[in-house]
Amino acid sequence: MKKFILIGVTALAALGIMSGCSSNNKKEASSPLTFWYMGDGDQGVKPIIDKFTKETGVAVKIQSIPWSASRDKLLTAVAAKNGPDVAQIGTSLMGEFVDAGALTDISDDVKKTDVLKPTNFFDGSVATTKFDSKYYAVPWYTETRALYYRTDLLNAVGYPQAPKTWEELADAAKKLANRGDNMYGINIDAAEPTFGFMFARQNGSTLFDKQNKPLFNQPEMVNALKYLEDIVKSGASPKTNLGLDISQSFGGKGIVPMFISGPWMISGINENATDIKGKWAVAELPKGPVNGESVTGGANLAVFSSSKKKADSMKLIEYLSKKENQTAFFKSTNSLPTNKAAWQSETFTKDPIISVFGKQLEQSQPMPLLKKWDETTQLYMKQWEQVISKGKDIKKAMTELDDDTIKLNK
Repeated sequence: MKKFILIGVTALAALGIMSGCSSNNKKEASSPLTFWYMGDGDQGVKPIIDKFTKETGVAVKIQSIPWSASRDKLLTAVAAKNGPDVAQIGTSLMGEFVDAGALTDISDDVKKTDVLKPTNFFDGSVATTKFDSKYYAVPWYTETRALYYRTDLLNAVGYPQAPKTWEELADAAKKLANRGDNMYGINIDAAEPTFGFMFARQNGSTLFDKQNKPLFNQPEMVNALKYLEDIVKSGASPKTNLGLDISQSFGGKGIVPMFISGPWMISGINENATDIKGKWAVAELPKGPVNGESVTGGANLAVFSSSKKKADSMKLIEYLSKKENQTAFFKSTNSLPTNKAAWQSETFTKDPIISVFGKQLEQSQPMPLLKKWDETTQLYMKQWEQVISKGKDIKKAMTELDDDTIKLNK
């Protein structure tokens, strides 16, 4: 990838020699700020941007890019050195683009601007913006996982409240599975690559050492996966995707009455499982032997290195980071604020479901910010599938994952 970037830079430099600097400067002065927004539509952010333009006089052109195409689009922009002024960057992509030199070091702005100070945001979100003691982005919105559960069904098996420990979670899941044929207690989601890593960290694993050597075959992770394997083997979790929508799995009889997921599931339950209104809730994750940490995701706002409008770019980022604007963005997109002060709004404090995610964010950290982390998760999923479907030994599977991860990062 570094060679690819160098070619793009060289080509752009050659073009720069042929074009006049004065014409470029005029164009920069008259053209709007460019903002790449990741998602299938920009309606969620456009009203806030329009208000920003009205208040500051800085025009902004929003380009909406589907998440599925975002990484390739950003890589192409890096190679051509012709990206946007401000870009929305998924937290899992930060390591890759910082390593490529694509993002501007905004440490001075972050430290001197009250709105942007790191203490304003959740620690897990800030961790996705900081590399080698330098800040390359500001947290914009966040997400984390919590436990969804059917209150009526849990109460029927002796749990008037959500399970609070690993032991209680496994016990409740197995009791729920005993309701009859084709009934389960929880979904150990084989399609969610961070699932096993999250439980491993709750058992004390750091996943990698300080030299970024993988520690997947160490007892902390191996024993966490054995815990999950036991739940699946007991029949308390389906081995594969059941092919059911949320109204069938979580609604009705509650074929799968517990699952771990993010806030994006709320609207689906409210809209498609109306028969269980008042019969479900969300709780913080049950605590493992060491902690009850969840996974932080979401997106950050960064200034592309190729931008010639850093001052205006930072104005936009500062504006979008204000608590009132993050609250407005949540109302239109259901994207959780990273600004902790926003959570004091009644929008969040009076919502019994959303407020749980705010509490969970206090115990939530991102997955390792390595440039090949996504590839590592795919390697993990292949090994986990063999454990569940073919009975592969977990220690052996994780040793192979260690070896494959080392090869991947050479």
